[in-house]
Amino acid sequence: MCAHAANRSYWVYILTNKRNGTLYVGVTNSLERRIWQHKAKTIEGFTKQYGLNQLVHFEQFRDVNAAIAREKEIKGWLRKRKLELIEKDNPTWTDLSANWRDNTLDSSLRSE
Repeated sequence: MCAHAANRSYWVYILTNKRNGTLYVGVTNSLERRIWQHKAKTIEGFTKQYGLNQLVHFEQFRDVNAAIAREKEIKGWLRKRKLELIEKDNPTWTDLSANWRDNTLDSSLRSE
């Protein structure tokens, strides 16, 4: 494994459009970039269609396979269990990305 790969982070995250609203579980290697993409509606599909842009939960991993496995695990859960996961650390469903430099990230972060 190269030194660069050893310093990588991978993120599993949950988005919503409102408290107890529609949920989306995703995985990325750049949480800030991905959240910016969701907020800017640059990603076609489910999150754009349902206006899912509020980050309510995230977990960090050093191993991409562990992150993907965790994403699949959470996606397989019943909705009730996903809600419990969110509310354990974020009982008010605060958008955890709300204060991230007003989501105007460096343009170098906007593409993969």
